[in-house]
Order: sequence, then structure tokens, then C-alpha cells
Amino acid sequence: MAFLFPQTPSGRSSLIPPPPWHYSGEMITVEYRTEPDRVARILPDGVELAADDPGAVALIWADWQSCGDDFSEIVDPVRSQYKECFAVIRCQWDEVTWSRCPFIWVDKDFALVRGYHQGYPKKLGDIWMTRPVTVGLAGPRLREGGQFGATLSASGRRLAHARIELTHRVEAPGVVNAHPMLHNRYWPTIESDGTASMDELVTMRGYDGEIADVWAASAELEVFDSPVDELALLEPIEVIGGFYHRVGVSWNGGTTLRATS
Repeated sequence: MAFLFPQTPSGRSSLIPPPPWHYSGEMITVEYRTEPDRVARILPDGVELAADDPGAVALIWADWQSCGDDFSEIVDPVRSQYKECFAVIRCQWDEVTWSRCPFIWVDKDFALVRGYHQGYPKKLGDIWMTRPVTVGLAGPRLREGGQFGATLSASGRRLAHARIELTHRVEAPGVVNAHPMLHNRYWPTIESDGTASMDELVTMRGYDGEIADVWAASAELEVFDSPVDELALLEPIEVIGGFYHRVGVSWNGGTTLRATS
């Protein structure tokens, strides 16, 4: 049977294969600070602001290839390639510091639904980011002075625009997205009466992680309001800096921390 819908005897029509899932890609990150009370407003019950730099946010663009354990998507790239842009904050629950994704946009249906299974609140969006090059002039090289841009739009509105310029190599691409993830898996009942069929607080972390070509960068970031999206709730008041890096990671499930029946 299929891992997810559509359910058929062969499972071939399922939007996503069963885990494990493997990811390889590149990321452009801008870390910045917003007002801590804005972060507090989007935390779930019982979850508190991080003790250290509670207003820190990372806005991350990613260009991915992903696949299941049979690797069939690699030679059928329409099922493998997608882009996303997501915000990450930090928080504290049960005396542990976590990373948390309150907003995320993707451009493919399989990535959208896979995120629902994991607890990411994904929406469809239009995501673009500059690619580095090794030949020619139509892109930056991974060296000091390389300039990159990244944009996010959804529902016909521009939501974010970032620009970074590489300055020097570093060991890690920032600190905000450096903890186990704390997510919510939520689905309302079919009665639509305000109760939930599923209401879980979950955590997850990948395995076999690799990073390469990690660069720090100077950064600029603009975030825009929209009548149907609320990324501007985390509007920047101070840009900390930017990063570029390549990443590979695998995922095979998480842990339920709290479930409301």
C-alpha cells in the first residue's frame, strides 16, 4: 500500500514514498533580529522564548534534490527537484533549546505534503535564488565578493528579497537553525467544530548530515506584508549576517513529545 494518498494497491500514485528520505542542496541564509515579543506571539502553548538572543530569526532559501530509498527520483528530476524558503526561530521547551519553523513556502506538491507529515506549515510559493557557477560570467563564484540574491513571492505578492556578498569561509552556517526542530502536527476534525483529529508537538533531526562550501556574507534583507501571509510579523530590525552553504542530510522519522487527544 501507499505511504500516503492516493491509496492504491501498488502504491505508485502516492505523493511521497515511505521514509527514509534523502536531501542534497544549497542554502542562502540571512540571520537577523526582530522584537522578541513578535516571536513569542507565534509560539505554541507551553513553549517559551529562548534564553539567548530571543529575537533571533533565520530566513533560509534552499534549492533541493530529494529522493526515497530506491533513489528512483534522481533520474526522474521532476519528482526530485524543488525550492523552498522558510523562517526559523529559536525557543525553549522542557528546559531544552529548539529551532522552530513558523512559516515556510515550497514550489512542489510532494514537498508540501511531505512537510505536513513532518510538521512543517508549508504553503505554495514562488522561490528563486542565484546559483554559483564554475564557468562563464552568468553567476558568482564561491569566493570573496561573490554576490547572490534570493526572492520569495506567494499569492502574487513579494514577501522577501535578500542579497548577500561572500566575505570569508566559516565552519558553520549560523546558529539559529542549529538545534533539533520543534514542530506541531495539527489537523482539524471532519466535523469542523474547532476540535482536532491530530494535535501533536513533535521533534526531529536528520542523520548522515554533511555541509560544504560554507561562506559567511554581508547581507541585506527586505520583508513585505501581505493580506494572506504573515512573514512580516517577523520583520527585521537588525541584520546579523548571511551565509551560503551546500548541505546533505537524510531523515527517517521523529518523536512525539506531546499529544492532545
